[in-house]
Amino acid sequence: MTELTISLDTKSSRPLYEQIYAYIKEEIQAGGLPFKERLPSSRNLAKYLQVSRSTVDLAYEQLLSEGYIESMPCRGYFVSELDGLCFLKQETEEEKEDKEEENSRYDYDFSPYGIDVASFPQSAWRKVSKSILSEENHDYFQLGDPNGEILLRRTIAEYLHQARGVNCTASQVIVGAGNDYLLMLLCTICGRDYKIAMENPTYMKAYRVLKMLSKEMVTIPMDQEGMKVDALEKSGAEMAYVMPSHQYPLGTVMPIRRRMELLRWAVKKEGRYIIEDDYDSEFRYKGKPIPSLQGYDNAGKVVYIGTFSRSIAPSIRISYMVLPHSLLELYQRRGALFSSTVSRVDQMIITRFLKEGHFERHLNRMRAVYKGRHDLLLECLKQNGILDICRVSGENAGVHILLEFVNGMGEQEAIDQAANEGVRVYGLSDYCVDIPEDIREKTTVSEGGALPGIQATVMLGYANMKEEEIEEAVRRLGRAWHSL
Repeated sequence: MTELTISLDTKSSRPLYEQIYAYIKEEIQAGGLPFKERLPSSRNLAKYLQVSRSTVDLAYEQLLSEGYIESMPCRGYFVSELDGLCFLKQETEEEKEDKEEENSRYDYDFSPYGIDVASFPQSAWRKVSKSILSEENHDYFQLGDPNGEILLRRTIAEYLHQARGVNCTASQVIVGAGNDYLLMLLCTICGRDYKIAMENPTYMKAYRVLKMLSKEMVTIPMDQEGMKVDALEKSGAEMAYVMPSHQYPLGTVMPIRRRMELLRWAVKKEGRYIIEDDYDSEFRYKGKPIPSLQGYDNAGKVVYIGTFSRSIAPSIRISYMVLPHSLLELYQRRGALFSSTVSRVDQMIITRFLKEGHFERHLNRMRAVYKGRHDLLLECLKQNGILDICRVSGENAGVHILLEFVNGMGEQEAIDQAANEGVRVYGLSDYCVDIPEDIREKTTVSEGGALPGIQATVMLGYANMKEEEIEEAVRRLGRAWHSL
C-alpha cells in the first residue's frame, strides 16, 4: 500500500499526527486494515497527505507503542495481529453531551450520600502515606492476614471500645473492602438458609446485596422506636439487620428499651443473630451518645459492622466486622479461605492515621462542620416558609434530614417542582420495599402517624454542600413548593 486517504482538518485544535494516528487505529479495529497489511512508508504518506514526515513518524510511533502496527527492518510497517489487544471504548460526543446535560440539569444536589471532600485531611494523609512508603518493609507488598493486619485490628478494637462501647478483642475484628464484602463474607460463614429481616424503609443497597446472595428476605414495619419486635417474632426470621444509632433513611435513633427487646428476641432461640450496622454513629447533634447495641450483648448475638467511608472518605474502602465468639469458629472453617481485600499498605496508613490522632482531630472538625450546615439548613427552611408546609424528622443525627409534606403535596410532585428550580432532592419511597405502583403517586401516612409519610417525604442531605449553596438551594425550594 502506498496511499491512505485521510481527511485532515488543519483548523482543528487536534494535532495532525493525532488525526492520522486515530484514523489508522480505527481502521485496524474495524477491519479496514487487515492483519499483515503493509502501510505506506512515512515518506510516501507524508508526501501524499502534504504534511511533514515528522508528523507521520509521530503517528506511527504511537501506533507502534500501542501494538497496532509493527516495524520490520528493510521492509516497512505492517498491521499487527489484534488477538490479545485491549480495546477500550472511547466515549462518544453524544455520550459526553448526555452526561453534561444530566449534570447541568441540577445546580444544587441535596445528596444523602455525599461527604465534604474539600475537608479531607490531605496534608495528614499525605504525611502518613509518605512515611509508610518510605519504610524499607517489603512485607507490605505481600499478602497479609486474611482477617486484616493485627495492628489495625487492635487499633479498631480500641477505638470501638472507647468511642462506641463495643466489647471485643482484635481476634474478633475482620477487615474488608466495604460493607458489601463483609455481608458476603457473613453469608458465607452462616450459610444460605438464614431468613433475614430488615426494616422498611430500609438501606436498599444492603437489602439487594443480601437478596442477591440467595437469602430469604422479609421486611418488618417500624414505629417511632425502630423495628417492631413483635412483627419480627412472627416473621420467622433468624437474623435481623438493624441500624440502631441512626436508621437509614428515617434517621430513627433506637432507644435502650427497644434494643433490649431485640436482644431478648435473639436469645430466645439458638442460631438467631442481630446484624448491627452502626451507620452515621459518629455524627450526633443532640443528647448524649448512645453506646452500640453490641455493647449490651452478653450472649454473643450481635454482629457489628462499621466503616471509615462516611467519616473519612468513601474511596478509602476500609470496613470492619466484629464477630461474636460463637461465629469465630465458623469463620475459621468457612471464611478464612478468603484473602484480605484491602492492601497492607492501605491498612498500615489507616492504622497510623488512627494511632497518631489524625482521625480524632478530623472527626471532631467534621462534627463541627456538619452541625453548622445542619443548623443552617433548618434555619433556612424556617425562613423560607418550608416548615409551614413540612414537618422535619431525623434531624438529630447523621448528615441528612427528612421533610414530610402536610399540605397534600405528593412525593414525585415535590421532586419535579424542585428539579424545575435546578435543585435535586430524593424521595423516601426509593427506600421502601414492595410499594405498589398505583400508590406511589399518592400521599399516605405510615402506621399510626408516628413516622413520616412514606409517599410524601423527601430527603435532604447537606454534607456535600457549602453554606452559600444551602441558602440559595433552600430559597429555590421555597419558591418551588409555595408556588403550587
